[in-house]
Amino acid sequence: MNIAIVGTGYVGLVSGTCFAEMGVNVTCVDVNQAKIDSLQKGEIPIYEPGLDEMVLRNQREGRLHFTTDLASILDDVEMVFSAVGTPPDEDGSADLQYVLAVARTFGQNIKKYTVLVTKSTVPVGTAKKVKAAIQEELDKRGVNVPFDVASNPEFLKEGSAITDFMKPDRVVVGVESEQAKELMTRLYRPMMLNNFRVIFTDIPSAEMIKYAANSMLATRISFMNDIANLCELVGADVNMVRKGIGSDTRIGSKFLYPGCGYGGSCFPKDVKALIKTAEKNGYKMGVLKAVEDVNEYQKTVLFNKLAKRFGGEANLKGKTIAMWGLAFKPETDDMREATALVLIDKLTKAGATVRVYDPVAMNECKRRVGDIVTYCNDMYEALLDADALLLVTEWKQFRMPSFGVMKKSMKNALIIDGRNIYDPKELADAGFEYSAIGC
Repeated sequence: MNIAIVGTGYVGLVSGTCFAEMGVNVTCVDVNQAKIDSLQKGEIPIYEPGLDEMVLRNQREGRLHFTTDLASILDDVEMVFSAVGTPPDEDGSADLQYVLAVARTFGQNIKKYTVLVTKSTVPVGTAKKVKAAIQEELDKRGVNVPFDVASNPEFLKEGSAITDFMKPDRVVVGVESEQAKELMTRLYRPMMLNNFRVIFTDIPSAEMIKYAANSMLATRISFMNDIANLCELVGADVNMVRKGIGSDTRIGSKFLYPGCGYGGSCFPKDVKALIKTAEKNGYKMGVLKAVEDVNEYQKTVLFNKLAKRFGGEANLKGKTIAMWGLAFKPETDDMREATALVLIDKLTKAGATVRVYDPVAMNECKRRVGDIVTYCNDMYEALLDADALLLVTEWKQFRMPSFGVMKKSMKNALIIDGRNIYDPKELADAGFEYSAIGC
């Protein structure tokens, strides 16, 4: 089977590489010539564990190809997957310009039956716009070429994307014809043979499933953060509360960990987009608006704790603050909507010196904020003469540090833990002042 995937960002490159790993002949397409040149040389533009080896292997074995010219390969493929970006507009709605540009190129060049599958996260109703854009281009050409559109949203978690793709909880496919369903069934047959769930739906339902799933997970996170903040006020321990409610089988324990806010490319964007979709249809998503508000506040909690500890924001001027972790989560260099960006902004505006370390996101931080912080070579260097440490991202190497080395390096033995990864008693015994979320 021959397919094309347009867009070599996170979703497109991971999906294309994993399809190739399953034996499909895949051509990844991107308008960025420099990016394609790099990929053809085996240079991977994103950090995802295991992806570079898989890309190189499938290139070497002739199943994975890269080009800038979608039109030149349309005669050879049965399906085109659209995995281009859908960044939020200023009002929070999804920007569909790149999705529709792919549809127009598709309509301008197809000569035989082909399916255009949207893999990007898009609002309900996007498939109708995509179909209309294709038909408009066919009408301009004065030809009647059969085609179908479909929806196949991705459910990849950065840091475990390859496993998520190859061993999915479920694959959701929205189609509106038996011919499209047959093609998608052929593509996903290896997963069906391994008893992974492939769920076929209508297209609007498939589009909604992705937004609803991410919004539900974001809701659980914000709910627990709200509970954590209340726990601190009433003297409860959120870790005990989390275990107590998570043991209820109707609730479960996943995504019930309090922290300093969610970020990344999915949850913030998808919550905003679903709120905006509701508004356009005359409905208010009250719960999701609260989810969003709680998360924005939660990104400031570490700063608020720090300011309170030193007697007010004004007293942070001249202080040296270490930060461990910059990416929005471990195993990625992604800093989109990251809590670290909010903290850096607030700390530097308060006049503090900020020393940072992250295993993989240092270059991304430099790209985003420049030299307003000090970039350190390792986690302990960031602690030199620090008045406090803010733990922002729970990288594995931060979980069992040498507290003796830390205490000798820091001016003030204060840790504010945004991910609740340390044992308060162990920190107290080591001579640290320790503050976490919700306890």
